[in-house]
Amino acid sequence: MISDKLKQVILKELNLNDFDMMDETTANQVPGWDSFNHINVILAVEKEYNVKFKGLEILKVKNIGELQKLIDSKLQS
Repeated sequence: MISDKLKQVILKELNLNDFDMMDETTANQVPGWDSFNHINVILAVEKEYNVKFKGLEILKVKNIGELQKLIDSKLQS
């Protein structure tokens, strides 16, 4: 399940007031989340959670739920 913290980071980075995100939501379903903003969202997530992602890890992420799982795995290690 997507945390409120992750949702707020994404909304803030994309300048959205609100958007209903679920685990299955993909980047192309979120207004303003294009290839350029993808980098900004990932950097904002890394900064907020104080984690670093490898390029291959990001390429494997297919939706926001998988991004949350990746964040959680980084925080546990």
